[in-house]
Order: sequence, then structure tokens, then C-alpha cells
Amino acid sequence: MNPQTQLPVTRPHGTPTLDTIAEETPIAFEYNGISHTVMLATPADLEDFALGFSLTEGIVQNRSEVFDIELEAAEAGITLKIKIAGGAFAKLKEHRRSQAGRTGCGLCGAETLAQVMRDLPPVAHTTPFPLQALYEGMRRLPEQQQLQHTTGAVHAACRIAPDGSISHVREDVGRHNALDKTLGALARDNAVRPEPGRRAEGGALLITSRASFEMVQKSAALGYGILAAVSAPTAAAVRLAEKLDVTLVGFLRGANCAVYSHPHRLQGITP
Repeated sequence: MNPQTQLPVTRPHGTPTLDTIAEETPIAFEYNGISHTVMLATPADLEDFALGFSLTEGIVQNRSEVFDIELEAAEAGITLKIKIAGGAFAKLKEHRRSQAGRTGCGLCGAETLAQVMRDLPPVAHTTPFPLQALYEGMRRLPEQQQLQHTTGAVHAACRIAPDGSISHVREDVGRHNALDKTLGALARDNAVRPEPGRRAEGGALLITSRASFEMVQKSAALGYGILAAVSAPTAAAVRLAEKLDVTLVGFLRGANCAVYSHPHRLQGITP
């Protein structure tokens, strides 16, 4: 399905024209034939979305537990038919809940307070990451936000390498979805290590949105110890980042930023 479409628009001082609009489609997640949740998302990079969501939500512990992902399109939306290992599916059935996802809602459907906070160990330490690389990654990202350029309606996430280059750029109307897609793409390339003592070698994550609690949790779940956001973090995000040894960076713009937790991970921070 095309992630964008053209629809008529009327402007105050001109004749009606066509405008390019981002699509927002119901995406149903189905595990081993059992419905799990429905999210509103951009219908692009859905295999990455399926894998990333499955990992960051703890439905599976590693990529090898996902055997197959099949997309089934219908008039009402798209179903992601995900086949997972028997052990992971048994655990999912024990904790199964009914949830209706909405754009911008990362905790929709949690039935208890205990379901909000996952039991994750701190992210393992890595070689200090150059602060300059974050600035360079932020400078390069807009060039690759193709859907944002044409619609102005989507968020993006990507990985930044220590040299400032970026990869695994994914876009979505939902900021959590964009991050899940990027993490799913990284998992496909074996660039995440969700097992205990995990770390993602030599990389940081960048998001074009605010940094919320669940986005820190998703990043840490897949071993990324640096999460940089264009906008501000929430207080809950900062507290969780402190607990999980995640360096949380906000207001990453131009050659400036604010580091809210664990600045020791960044090379170039003046004490």
C-alpha cells in the first residue's frame, strides 16, 4: 500500500489543488493466528514494524523466535500475520491483553501498572560516543526524510554511527512506530543484542520527536545506550534513562543539545 496519497485542498487565496497526504492505516498484529493489537500506522516497512514491535514489547526475546511475517491487506486495513516460537507464544498467551493502539500512544492497553515498567537490566557500557557524531547525524537526517518532505506529517528514527553517518531511516505518523521500524530493521541486520548484558555496538538512536518513557524503554530493550531526540524528554523518560544507564539527549538541534542522563557515554562533553 502506498504510504501517501493525493487529496483535494482549498487554500485561502487560490483555486483548489491536490495535496500529498500521509496515509494512516489500521495495522493488526496477529501472533500464531491469535489477534493481539491494532495500531494506526503508515503502511510502509511493515515487516520491520512487526519485528521491532515484537522485540521492544518483549513478545519475543530475539530475532530467531520470529519464524515468518506475512502481510494480508483488506479494505479495513492490513494484518501482520506473525509466526513465533512456541515458547514465546505460550508466554504471550499468559500475559495476553486486549489493546487498541492509537497514533502517539505507546502504552495503550496496559491493564496494570506492572505492565508499564518492564524488568530490564541496565544497558552495558560501550566506548564513548562522539558528541559531534550526533550533530552530524541530525544534520544529515532531513535529506533522507522523503515522506516528511512530501507530506509534512510523519516522524523519523534512525541509527547514527560514530562517524556521523546514518542508516536504517524509517518514517511513520506515529513516533513510537517509527522507532519500532528502525529497531526492527536493525534487528534484521543483527545490529541489536536484546539478551542480558546487551549492548548495540557503536551506535546511537535519533528520533524526530519528544523522548517519552516508552521510547527509552524500547531503546534499552534492544541494547541502545544513547537516545537523542530533537525535542524534549519527559520526566518519566529521564528517570527511566537514569535507571537503565541510557544517555538521554534532548533538543538536538544544530550544534547544541541538552544531556539529561549519563553524559559519560558522550565524548566531547565538558564537565
